[in-house]
Amino acid sequence: MKALVLAGGRGTRLRPLTHTSAKQLVPVANKPVLYYGLEAIRDAGVTSVGIITGDTGAEVREAVGDGSRFGLDVTYIPQDAPLGLAHCVLIAREFLADDPFVMYLGDNFLVGGISDLVDAFRRGSYDAQILLTKVAEPQFYGVAELGPAGEIVALQEKPAAPRSDLAIVGVYSFSPAIHEAVRAIRPSARGELEITDAIQWLIGQGRSVQSHMVSGYWKDTGRLQDLLECNRMVLESVEPANRGTVDGLSEITGRVVIEPGAVVEDSVLRGPIVVGADAKIQSSYIGPFTSIGPRCVVQDAEVEYSIVLDDSSVHGVSRLAHSLIGRNVEVSRAEGTPNTYGLMVGDHSRIQVRA
Repeated sequence: MKALVLAGGRGTRLRPLTHTSAKQLVPVANKPVLYYGLEAIRDAGVTSVGIITGDTGAEVREAVGDGSRFGLDVTYIPQDAPLGLAHCVLIAREFLADDPFVMYLGDNFLVGGISDLVDAFRRGSYDAQILLTKVAEPQFYGVAELGPAGEIVALQEKPAAPRSDLAIVGVYSFSPAIHEAVRAIRPSARGELEITDAIQWLIGQGRSVQSHMVSGYWKDTGRLQDLLECNRMVLESVEPANRGTVDGLSEITGRVVIEPGAVVEDSVLRGPIVVGADAKIQSSYIGPFTSIGPRCVVQDAEVEYSIVLDDSSVHGVSRLAHSLIGRNVEVSRAEGTPNTYGLMVGDHSRIQVRA
């Protein structure tokens, strides 16, 4: 069995951050979202992986390499334009050959992995198996309607009147029959080859399309609030570790990970928190569910429930919360009345806030 990982797309919901960075490489607990997916694929016993790349292909290649660090053999498949998930299957035909495969959207975050899905697909004789989860607002998702044996009988894309509350998660397993399906469909109204149309074609041809329910936690990390929630979930399970330097004036409580080379001086850290390698925290408060990236500097500031990416600095800000700060960003204090700020800031930015 092979895997097809989708790491293209434009990440419009995370702009301006994704103007300069791949959305799949935004870190959760200081590890790119894409890495969690690659590890889940490996843990499911799949080692031959094709990665679909787009405009940020060079960055993805640099981050993943040949895949050996994950125990994988990686092949890169460039996509000239984001023309739909079914188009990804179409252009990966040579890599996939006639092998069954799992397709994994690289910006999806699953706690619990995909081993159950892959094992069930290997045991079954299905042409497609789709991972599903119950959601509170199915009108914002692709939705599956099930038959009595758990088979999928119909799909709806963001329906005004959903016929179920089962949303399609971005992980699918396919037999080689999907290749005929993606060639048979036509572009949708938005000009893309939709994987839902291909699956619906399989259903119409009497093929076996089965459901599989998410056994753990799932999020699509395409929005700020979802990234912060995933960060919270991962940090809740980290094991405390101090591999850096903490002075006697600092107070460390809860699940706090301090990576090698990091320095904490005269500060309060209340976990769960990850402080990246060679970061410096000085005269500051770092509150729960915060990830501070490598080589960041936080000085005379308060930060909580936020993600601060590599090489950024936060100086003199009295309260920064529910924020995503890009790489090489400087956030500093301007004169004025203190407030709480919620920011999503792109790379190489300079911001002054009243604090």
